[in-house]
Order: sequence, then structure tokens, then C-alpha cells
Amino acid sequence: MPVINPRLTDTCSPPIPNARRWTEAYDGRYGPLLNLSQAAPGTPPPQALLTALAAAAGDPRSSGYGPIRGEPDLIEAYARHVADAYDTAIPPDTVAITAGCNEAFFISVIAVAKAGDAVFLPTPWYFNHAMTLNMLGIEVVPLPTRAEDGFVPRVDVARSILAERTRSNRSVPKAVVLVTPNNPTGAVYGGDRIAAFAEFCASLDAWLIVDETYRDFHPHAASAPPHRLFAGAHRSRFIQLYSFSKSYCIPGHRLGAMIVPPGQMGEIDKVLDSLQICPARPGQIAVAPAIAGLRDWRRQAAEDINRRAAFFSDVFRTMPGWRIDAIGAYFAYVAHPFQDVSDERVAEQLARVRGMLVLPGSFFGAGASTHLRFAFANVDEARIAELPKRLEGFTP
Repeated sequence: MPVINPRLTDTCSPPIPNARRWTEAYDGRYGPLLNLSQAAPGTPPPQALLTALAAAAGDPRSSGYGPIRGEPDLIEAYARHVADAYDTAIPPDTVAITAGCNEAFFISVIAVAKAGDAVFLPTPWYFNHAMTLNMLGIEVVPLPTRAEDGFVPRVDVARSILAERTRSNRSVPKAVVLVTPNNPTGAVYGGDRIAAFAEFCASLDAWLIVDETYRDFHPHAASAPPHRLFAGAHRSRFIQLYSFSKSYCIPGHRLGAMIVPPGQMGEIDKVLDSLQICPARPGQIAVAPAIAGLRDWRRQAAEDINRRAAFFSDVFRTMPGWRIDAIGAYFAYVAHPFQDVSDERVAEQLARVRGMLVLPGSFFGAGASTHLRFAFANVDEARIAELPKRLEGFTP
């Protein structure tokens, strides 16, 4: 019998579907299932966008192949949007549209590293990033973060790991990957910290990949750019990733974007053409005018999410033993009070007995067994208010 690629069989299965199986044992006694497991928008797109999506899908012209990098109207609208947000020019020929941000990450790491190379990935990490690197045969170099630092990675820790790798004759990582606001912790990395990692990457002659899927939910996004890398000396080694899924409430349409250094898009084209030929066209056609047209709607949605985060924090303050160590965008990273019980056991029993599905921190890499990730964007405040009842008297 032929053998499956061992790099694939050695990669973990998708964690969220595995966790959902725990809920099959829930008997409903605490009310309907409270699903806090996935980063999904809790509201539908605005009617104007739904109408535009329907019209684009019904237009025979959108059934044909489109440009490899995406629809020019969307590329230009997104480049203007990023230019406004970061207060600098973004040439449209540095932008590509992808089938979601996961694909943008896949393309990025293929572009900067090959099998046998290594990449720094802060822990806890977004599991799909680690899965992608494993499947491609790229070594994941964990960069531990700590609750006392708000789960924000530190350059001095990266330098220490690099020094140890040098002593043991191991390769210098080809890239550092940062996710801010972070999945799974919700931590927001300041511009100075991102700049420090850009300097670190320059010292290694390495790439910096920054996934800003949740950028529009940054509490200060409207007042200041999250960083200055687009205009700085490190532009030639910086790749930015983005997703339209959350900000426009369209995850099912699989629409993401990447911005690469000037002059590099020709190499990216090779990967884009091999993976997708072109991004699905109806979503692109509908979103292009929505970038400017839904600006106020997106701002209101971000304010709603930040209010929900504040409400979530207030609710948890009433529950002894449970502690929020980081919160932001769609996520809260919560320390559970059961010191001698694994986080996976805690999460499984919450799902089976209390009908509350959250993800254990260990799903996001080693060394995270004391925390649970709560994804609260897809539940309203009334359902968040159920948490004390669900957790009262709970023992795993």
C-alpha cells in the first residue's frame, strides 16, 4: 500500500472539529450549547454587502477566470485603505488577494523558507501556522511568551534562543512570525515591539511576517498606525497578512490579502497560480466598493467587539479562581483554577457537562496547559452573562 507523506501524518488534525466532538455528550441541562471555540463573527454582513454579493455571484462575467493577484478594483481599494491606516503609500503592485489569510500565510512561508529551514513562532501559536510549517518540513522554533508579559513576545528571549542554536550548530531561522492582535491570546503588540523584531530580523538577514487579521479590532486602530514598517528601513523584509473574514463578516467567502516588498510579487505569482489560479471573484467584486462604503459600519462593529470584551472582563471578575491574563479582538486567554488538571481535561469536561465549548491552551503549542481560549465574538452579552452559572461549582 502506498504511504502518505509522513510530514502530513506527523501534523496534528484540525483541533476545532476534534473539540466539537466533546459536545455530543452534553445533555442540555444548562441550556443551549455555548460555543466559544471559533473566531467567527457573531453577526451577518450588512444588507448592502449581501446584496452586492448576490449580484456579483449572479453576474455571468464573474464565473470566468480573473487575474492571478486578484481583481484590480479590490487591490486598489485595499491599497488605499492600508495607506490611510498606516499613513504611507502602498503601491498596488505589492498587494495580492488570497483565499483567506491562511492561504496568505502558506504562500508567505513558501516564499521565504524551504524544507529544512527554521522559522520563529511565538507560543502560544495559531495552530494552523504550526500545522503549515510542519507539513512543509520547516522547523518550528518556539518563542515562548509569558502571562506576566501579557503574552507579548520579547526580542531578548529570541536572542537567547538564537544563541543556544548557534552553540549547537543549528540553523538561523529564516523568519519571525507575529500575530497581532493575537490569536489565541488577544494580546496586542505595540509598534515599538514590532519595530524591535524588525531590527532583530535585520540582524539575522531574516523576514518578518506579521499577521494582522484582527487589525480592525485594535482598540486604537483609528487613532494611530499599529506600526511604521511600511515606511521604514525594514520594508524590504516585511510581509503583512490580512483577512476580510472578520471585519466584513464573510468568513465563508474566503478572502484575504498580503502585501509584500516591492519587486517580490513576481515570485509570489508562481505560488498564487499553482494554488488558486485566481481568488473567487464574486466576493472580491462585492468587497471592493465596501472598503470605503462600509467604513462607518466597520468602525461600529469594532466598537461593539471592544465593548463585548470589556463586558466579558467584568463578568469574569465575579468568578473566583478564574483569571484573564490577556484579552483583545475576538479572544480572551483565561487561566483556569485547577492546578493539577490538564487544560484539555478542563475544556473537555466543560463541553460534556456544562455545554460550554472552549479550546485548551495546549491546542496552541506546548507549555500552555494552564489556560483556555475563549472566542467571544460570536456570542452576545446575554450569553456571556451565562458564564457564572455555567462555571459555578464546576470541577473537572
